[in-house]
Amino acid sequence: QVQLVESGGGLVEPGGSLRLSCAASGIRFTIFTVGWYRQAPGKQRELVAAQSTGGSTNYADSVKGRFTISRDNAKNTVYLQMNSLQPEDTAVYYCNARLVGLPTRDYWGQGTQVTVSS
Repeated sequence: QVQLVESGGGLVEPGGSLRLSCAASGIRFTIFTVGWYRQAPGKQRELVAAQSTGGSTNYADSVKGRFTISRDNAKNTVYLQMNSLQPEDTAVYYCNARLVGLPTRDYWGQGTQVTVSS
């Protein structure tokens, strides 16, 4: 059974930092592209950051320079370091693991709430 379990969300003041973690099980983690998405109330889910199996990364323009995605293949875990958080970063953050193929395999975590407020 595939599981992605996120942790690390919470309430933080503007300008603060959080680190999200996502532990994967039941998949061959090293062959999956991993990513973080977020969904704010009334908005569509959007890509925040992703990292390929080769280590290349891409980020949403709104988080470039503030967020960093990384993966530890030995621990089957992906991280999202979030610095200089702003109220507009408030959302539920979801971990994703994707293997493009026929068919494409797409797995999601349950989500973790991040609230940025003073």
